Amino acid sequence: MAETREVQRFAANPAGRDLAVGDIHGHFARLQAALDAAGFNPSIDRLFSVGDLVDRGPQTLDVDEWLLRKPWFHAVRGNHEQMTIDSHAAGRTSAERSLHFANGGAWFYSLSGVEQIYYAGILADLPLVMEVQTSQGLIGIVHADVPRGSWQAMTEALSGATMEVEQIATTLQWSRQRITDSNPVGVSGVRAVVVGHTPLPAPVILGNVYHIDTGGWLPDRGHFTLLNLQTLEFIPATRPGLDRHW
Repeated sequence: MAETREVQRFAANPAGRDLAVGDIHGHFARLQAALDAAGFNPSIDRLFSVGDLVDRGPQTLDVDEWLLRKPWFHAVRGNHEQMTIDSHAAGRTSAERSLHFANGGAWFYSLSGVEQIYYAGILADLPLVMEVQTSQGLIGIVHADVPRGSWQAMTEALSGATMEVEQIATTLQWSRQRITDSNPVGVSGVRAVVVGHTPLPAPVILGNVYHIDTGGWLPDRGHFTLLNLQTLEFIPATRPGLDRHW
């Protein structure tokens, strides 16, 4: 299947590990410490992010360093990236700006107009969906959830009518229904789907959907969980669960 603007595809990694990480929210120094602890080798390993790179954290401005200067780092567009893009497009007095500002976006409004264009452009280039091939099968990565039971049906629909793409994007970037309902029904046509968006005390697996945002960006709790896409093992090793009362 051909690659589209909203779906980015990666061949299997023949030499190293492919890892996924949950929401980062401007805490790139903490992320680097987690990678160092996991023995991440940037010459052969790759890191895939479920999005929400920006807002809330002290190193949000480093997002360009990670996206443009680390060829081993790849990310989908989360709802916080989308809020940045939409706010910039809508203008200074928009509801989009108020929403973004209230959710950790103050960093963006301290920038010059030229800098805002630069960062909004970088984030707009991110896909909604990534696919990573492994020897054990296809891994899908989105920010929040998959709106259909079939992975192929979802990715094919993203090349369709604009209105349908917008509806799908809302679920991909914002939905918490699966995790709220503890829905065990998985997604067909893919070995596993990796998502973030909802901070949890430990990773949660529902069917073949792996929720891996364990709050590495939170100021006083949480940690970054890495997921090996080949083995589907967590780093640090942890027992996934369903207790979401944090």
